[in-house]
Amino acid sequence: MKKNISFKIKNKLYNKVYYFFQSHPTELYNYKQISKKLDLKNAEERSSIILILEELKQKKIILEEKRGKYKLKQLSKYHIGIFNYNKNGNSYIISQEFDEEIYVSQNKINKALNGDEVQFYLLKRRKEKKLSGEISQIIKRNKKNYVGIIQINKNFAFVIPDDKKIKVDIYIPLKKINEAKEGQKVIAQIEDWPAKAECPVGKVIKILGEPGEHHTEIHSILAEYNLPYKFSKEVLDFTKKIDFSISEEEIRKRRDIRNTLTFTIDPTDAKDFDDALSFKKLNNGNYEIGIHIADVSHYIKKGTILDKEAYERATSVYLVDRVVPMLPEILSNKVCSLRPNEEKLTFSAIFEINKKNEILKQWFGRTIIESNERLSYEEAQYVIERQINKIPKEISITNKEKEINNEVKEAIIILNSLSKGLREKRIMSGAISFDKVEIKFLLDKENNPIKVLFKKSKEANKLIEEFMLLANKKVAEFIEEKKTFIYRIHDKPDFQKLESLKKISNQFGYKLDIENKNKTSLSLNNLLKKVNGKKEQNLIDTLVIRSMSKAEYSTKNIGHYGLSFQKYSHFTSPIRRYPDIIAHRLLQEYIEEKPSKEEKDYEEKCKHSSFMENVATKAERESVKYMQIKYMQDFKDESFDGVISGVTEWGIYVEITENKCEGMVRIRDIKGDYFIFEPEKYAIVGEKTKRKYCLGDNVKIKIKKADLIKRQLDFILN
Repeated sequence: MKKNISFKIKNKLYNKVYYFFQSHPTELYNYKQISKKLDLKNAEERSSIILILEELKQKKIILEEKRGKYKLKQLSKYHIGIFNYNKNGNSYIISQEFDEEIYVSQNKINKALNGDEVQFYLLKRRKEKKLSGEISQIIKRNKKNYVGIIQINKNFAFVIPDDKKIKVDIYIPLKKINEAKEGQKVIAQIEDWPAKAECPVGKVIKILGEPGEHHTEIHSILAEYNLPYKFSKEVLDFTKKIDFSISEEEIRKRRDIRNTLTFTIDPTDAKDFDDALSFKKLNNGNYEIGIHIADVSHYIKKGTILDKEAYERATSVYLVDRVVPMLPEILSNKVCSLRPNEEKLTFSAIFEINKKNEILKQWFGRTIIESNERLSYEEAQYVIERQINKIPKEISITNKEKEINNEVKEAIIILNSLSKGLREKRIMSGAISFDKVEIKFLLDKENNPIKVLFKKSKEANKLIEEFMLLANKKVAEFIEEKKTFIYRIHDKPDFQKLESLKKISNQFGYKLDIENKNKTSLSLNNLLKKVNGKKEQNLIDTLVIRSMSKAEYSTKNIGHYGLSFQKYSHFTSPIRRYPDIIAHRLLQEYIEEKPSKEEKDYEEKCKHSSFMENVATKAERESVKYMQIKYMQDFKDESFDGVISGVTEWGIYVEITENKCEGMVRIRDIKGDYFIFEPEKYAIVGEKTKRKYCLGDNVKIKIKKADLIKRQLDFILN
């Protein structure tokens, strides 16, 4: 009987010991240490450990490096990657060492959470199966703080994370609920995850409020992505001490542009004007065009508390109802903002351009300007279309009829003509011409959405865009190859994604030629042109963007595929992007012929900036999604035309044609048949009826549920 008990105990402990060594691959342990680590009190269990160690040794899983001391045999090379959950609940690891994702079964996750950096080893590949692995160690947690709803029981509490990719709840002892009440949305911080516990243990560090309330949900988004919504007292106090005056000595160091015609063109509601254009006709018939950028680096000195804060934030975040700025308001909206009739310090790229759009001369350096006029995109567009200098009340940012300087009018018309030439040249060289419709919301005083607006890029927008692109490109080209710089890079598209895009385009009756780079670029531009104004435009635009690689920052230049530039940088928005501040600093040092900086230091800054840009994009999308759901709550009984924008094994995504709001029709809610997902056809197909719902199909829907708390918009077919 005793032997039988030992056998059961041994079998039960075998996996524990095995996984213990997998979790501590480099360390030596004897049986006593392992017993202690596994919290084994029973003498019989401790004795079983000796037998298990011998068995693992015989199987050559562990090595006896010293008498009685064992270590995991390195049968497999360990790899590093990022652990992720996908939407259907499967877990996998993305590693730079492998081209494909590494699948991880639930019993081999080893307490990893979504986004964690992990150490793993590959398991033996079964025939025709995907790569699979087992996580041996958590190297770095993605984050410690999670937003969720608290559920309070008699003796303990749990926080259920909002993030659907976090598959465990956080256990909260009652003494650590921080006065939170049942059902409130809170921020929980993970403090520990004991070896035998199924869930991590944490505490409530902040109460956000009642779920569904606007303030609560917006602050939930900020907290979810770890975005600070205010500056610390230390940062604000430091900012107040900065000398914002412009001395005569400082002016003498700079090129004086104050007497040159200068103006800004920005969105109507903009407060941070970080770029201005100057225009001058030269005696030889050419034009001198200046792109003047706020000289943020003059005020933000390297290594200061303000500089560190700007670096950590890396970018301004534009949520639907607010901006989370990279810099304090006094800098972003006042001191550095190129407001009209105020002297401002700038960093400039100045070009001599002829009527053929040829750049004959260029100059880079620090300047001082004084803007003569502030225009909105709508005002500039009116000038371009009508070629007059009187702007009516309904378009004017002053809410009354406005008359602009004739010189400004003429400059806008000439600059628009030149920008068209620059754009045409870019597209002819292989640049992809995106013209995606941007969704905005008109909000009332309580931040409720009352109307969906569509922001479409017109000539005035493209005018500014082209000259900013020109400055960014020429600054990058100015830097010598051997010198460290921060580039904006964009790799060529993934061929498999292009193949998928080709199949989808065919379903809409469009052909796509992806034989080589030139043909691909030309074909993509033709596709984007053909869908312009069509029902499927937003869908096709989105799919084209998804087929592209992500643009990012790097010291290693590979060019920019989407723009078809061999060299490209970000120089023109230092108020809202930290990489632009870096570019300004490096450019000034190289103008002064100082030696190149250490590449390694700047590559780390590039990685951080790229990461934070990605975080900001996700937060911005989440705020748009939240506002879409909030807007659609008022239309529960109405029928809408829509287009199928995504197909999955659990349902179809539908984008409403008139307002671009997207929701899901779940397979279980489609009546009349049992539907099967066919990924190669981008469709779900009825088992009996063979009825198909394909990507791009037009459908009619009604709203089933608009859940602000879960941020889910559910449709039913009408």
